[in-house]
Amino acid sequence: MLIPLLKTMRPKQWTKNVFVLTALVFDAKLFVPHILLKALSAFGLFCTISSAVYLINDLVDIEKDRQHPAKRNRPLPSGQLAPRVAVIAAVVLIIISVLFSYLLDRSFAVIATGYLILMIFYSFCLKNIVIVDVLTVAAGFVLRVAAGVVVVSAERFSPWLYLCMVLIALFIAISKRRQELVLLNENANAHRSIFEEYSVPLLDDMIRMVTACTAMAYSLYTFSAPNLPKNHAMMLTIPFVLYGLFRYMYLIHIKGQGGEPEDLLLKDRPLLLVVVLWALAVVVILYFL
Repeated sequence: MLIPLLKTMRPKQWTKNVFVLTALVFDAKLFVPHILLKALSAFGLFCTISSAVYLINDLVDIEKDRQHPAKRNRPLPSGQLAPRVAVIAAVVLIIISVLFSYLLDRSFAVIATGYLILMIFYSFCLKNIVIVDVLTVAAGFVLRVAAGVVVVSAERFSPWLYLCMVLIALFIAISKRRQELVLLNENANAHRSIFEEYSVPLLDDMIRMVTACTAMAYSLYTFSAPNLPKNHAMMLTIPFVLYGLFRYMYLIHIKGQGGEPEDLLLKDRPLLLVVVLWALAVVVILYFL
């Protein structure tokens, strides 16, 4: 029972919660021990919250997932995990997460609770509304960033980064929709009615627009944000971002991937390498230049 439950909590997708640590890094507080510990605690709480959301989402979609070529092997639709156990686990995780969030920071708890409520609404209805579905996913990433801002009491966090995070989240969400639509093909509508509202050409246009906006927004951030080094060294990180975007598009359009972004990041070495190099460059520029 424990292994199927853990699989349904999707620990691989906890990598998305690294957005909680954005303010810690960009507000130059990475090496402040007590703030680092607080931020890591916030990251852990978002992992438990997101796991509860995944349990709820799989419970809601259990019948539809049985018609999906890949999702039907998940513990709930395949029968490895009893729905009653998933319900109990989700309730326990929510109670623990909300309680410890308030103990950590009241403002953080408000944002984390807002994220939980939004994602529950997403599981039951928002994911069935065209365009609103991907915007809701993007909003979830912004709330992660905002939670990180309040928990570290960020003083120099640029609003440009919120825009960049929204665009990156949209890029990933739309790419995932496209891959699902291609994978399911003519059975897409049977799995989720929202796919009736999308087409591959439409999603490709959306990806192109968001990619261009992401590159522009990040470029503007690197030389216009007031808290960056005056020598504009942050502009040196632009090539890493461009390569990462282009590599992701290559994996989507040429390799036919993009369904699970966390798998892409962990399995594609060039993509993982460029993310690591970008992170190292950011730390060096912000802390040592």
